[in-house]
Amino acid sequence: MPRIATADRVELAALLEFLRPRHRGVLVTSRADGSPQMSPVTCGVDGEGRIVVSTYPARAKTVNARRNPQVSICVVSDAWNDAYVQVDGRAEVLDMPEALDGLVDYFRCISGEHPDWDEYREAMAKQNKSLIRIHIERWGPVATGGFPPPQDS
Repeated sequence: MPRIATADRVELAALLEFLRPRHRGVLVTSRADGSPQMSPVTCGVDGEGRIVVSTYPARAKTVNARRNPQVSICVVSDAWNDAYVQVDGRAEVLDMPEALDGLVDYFRCISGEHPDWDEYREAMAKQNKSLIRIHIERWGPVATGGFPPPQDS
């Protein structure tokens, strides 16, 4: 039996429920010339319902998000042909030392508790990590690929 494509419109609470266990995405930012720049990322949802991405200050996605905070991210399931969703929002970039608490939240929402938070904080500061927080503004349907649904005549 062929798999039929789906596109389910959901409210914010259902979107966040969909996003929380999924940590793979493609972040789309805008280059200086306006063309899209895509970055595969590991992402999570923090306690405030923002999508969070760990990065470095000089990475293209970080530089682009600072210049133009309107971003999109396609969050995908672990299985390639499973459900996904596009989320559009406004990026906020945090650098050290302001990024530190957000990076702790980032780790927790993806991996749970760290065995040594002091060690983790020290490593993040030493690496001069940054954090991108995406404030969700709109989203498409939660979708799956497949054959088009049958058309009623």
